[in-house]
Amino acid sequence: MLTDLEIARKSKMLPITDIARKLGLSEDDLELYGKYKAKLTYQAISRIRKMERGKLILVSAITPTPAGEGKTTTTIGLSQALNRIGKSSIAAIREPSLGPVFGIKGGAAGGGYSQVLPMEDINLHFTGDMHAVTSANNNLSALIDNYIYWGNPINLDPRTINWNRVQDVNDRMLRSMVVGLGGKKQGFPLEENFMITPASEIMAILCLSNDLEDLKTRIGNILIGFTYENKPVYVKDLGFEGAISALLKDALKPNLVQTTENTPAFVHGGPFANIAQGANSILATKMAMALSDYTVTEAGFGFDLGAEKFFDIVCRIGGFCTNAVVLVATVRALKLHGGASLKHLTEPDVRALEKGLENLGKHLENIRKFGMKSVVAINRFASDTDEELEMIRVYSESKGFAVSLVESHAKGGEGAVDLAEKVVDLIEHDRCTLNPLYPLDMSVEDKIYTIASEIYGAESVDFTAEAKQDLKQIQKMGIEKFPICMAKTQKSLSDNPLLLGRPKDFLVTVRKINISAGAGFLVPITGEVMLMPGLPKTPSAMEMDIDKDGNITNLF
Repeated sequence: MLTDLEIARKSKMLPITDIARKLGLSEDDLELYGKYKAKLTYQAISRIRKMERGKLILVSAITPTPAGEGKTTTTIGLSQALNRIGKSSIAAIREPSLGPVFGIKGGAAGGGYSQVLPMEDINLHFTGDMHAVTSANNNLSALIDNYIYWGNPINLDPRTINWNRVQDVNDRMLRSMVVGLGGKKQGFPLEENFMITPASEIMAILCLSNDLEDLKTRIGNILIGFTYENKPVYVKDLGFEGAISALLKDALKPNLVQTTENTPAFVHGGPFANIAQGANSILATKMAMALSDYTVTEAGFGFDLGAEKFFDIVCRIGGFCTNAVVLVATVRALKLHGGASLKHLTEPDVRALEKGLENLGKHLENIRKFGMKSVVAINRFASDTDEELEMIRVYSESKGFAVSLVESHAKGGEGAVDLAEKVVDLIEHDRCTLNPLYPLDMSVEDKIYTIASEIYGAESVDFTAEAKQDLKQIQKMGIEKFPICMAKTQKSLSDNPLLLGRPKDFLVTVRKINISAGAGFLVPITGEVMLMPGLPKTPSAMEMDIDKDGNITNLF
C-alpha cells in the first residue's frame, strides 16, 4: 500500500478559493497562504459568527496505544462520508506539533485516504501558528525577566515565577536547567523548566478565545507569580498584554484547508489533551458549525482526557453543545489492555481482546455520564480477524451502543459511509444538550475527586503538601469556580501508565495545581506526567529526508 505521503501527493487538490466557494465564501473572505491554504479574515469571522449553527459530532477513543488509534483519520473519514451521503460537513481538527512528528506518534493530519492537505505543510510549519505561540510565550518570559533586571518596582518574587519557556520539540534536556549565568550583565540566575509548545497557556488561550479583545483580556489575566508580600501578579500588572496579543494577531484566525476528497477542513490550534484541553480552537469550531450542517471534531487521546475536557471546559467556554460522540476502538488497543505485548498486537489473541474489552466498557459508561448518544467506530487494521471484530461488535451492542466497522484509512469517505448513516440516524432531528460532569460552584477538591472517581474509576485522591498549599492559594485568590483541566498520563485510565485495562481500587495523586488564570482553568498535575516529552531511541526523524528539488521523503 502507498504511504500517507504518497497518497497525499497523488490526491488532486482544488485551489482553496474553490473550497471556500463551496461554503459560500469569497476570495475577499480569505487571507491566502499560497494556492492551497488560507486564513479567514476578521471581517468574515464577524459575519459568520452570526449565522445559525449546525450539528456537532465529537470523535473520541478508548485508551490508546503509543501510536494512537486513528481518531483524526476517523474524524476526516466521517466528514468525507457525510458529504458523500448528501450532508454538508466540515472537519475541525488540531494542528500537528513538531514533537510527535519528529518523535514516535506521527502528525495529526489523518492518514491513508482520509488526510488533510497539503500534508507536508500541515505537519511541518503550516501557517506559522505554532511558531507564533512559541514566540509569544518566550517573549513574555524575556519581558518578565527584563522587568526584574531593571529594578522590579512591583516587587515580584523571582522564586514564585511560574511562567516557563517553551519549544515545539521533544527535548528532555530542557526539562530542568539554570539560566542567567555569567555575571551581572547576563541577567540573574534562575531555575527554568521548558515545556512543549502545545502545553503553553498561550496555546490554551488561543484556542479558547472568541476574538482579539477576548484574547487580549485572557493574556492580561495570565498569572506570572507573586510579590514578596504574596500578592498575585498578572501580565496586565506589567502592561505586556498588548505586545503579546499583537504577536498572535494572525494565529487567532482559523486555517482553511481540504481533505483528500476536497472536503473543507479547519485545522487550527494544537493543545495536547494530557496536559491541556486537547481540542482545536473554539473559533474554528464555531466557523465550521455555521458553515455546514455537520461539523466533525476530535478531542485528544482517550475519552477520559480529551472528551471530558471538551464537555467540561471547551463547550462551557464556547457556549455550544455536542449532538453525538463517535468512540474509536481498535483490536490492537484492546489486546494491549488485555495483557498482550506491544510487539505482538498484530497476532490473533482472543483471550487478551476479551479481557481488554473492560477498557472499552469504562469509556462507554463515561459517555452515558454526559448523556450523550454515541456510535462505536471499530477502526479496522489489516491484521484484525473477523472473530476479533465480531467480539467488539457483540460487546458494544450488549451495552446498548450502535457499532460501525470503519475503513477510512484504506477507503476514505467510502469506508465510513455506514458510520455516517448511523450518526445521522441518531441525531438528525434531535436538539443537543450540554451535560457537564460537575457544577462550577463545587469545591476544587470535589471537582477533582469527581473526575478521578467518575471518569477514571479511582477509589480516592491524595493531595501532596504542595497541592494542599495550592488549594489554599486558589481559595485566597477567589478562583475556586474555575473548571478543572487534569494533567494525566494518556496511557491508562489511572495516573499510572502501567495500569492498563480497567484499573480498580487505585489512588490518584495530585502533586501540585497550576493556575491557568488566563485560560480560565486549574491544572492538577497527577502522577509523573511530563510537560516536556522526550524522543524515543529511534525517532521518526531518522527516516526523513529531502532531495535536491525540495521533495520530502518518509515523512509518514
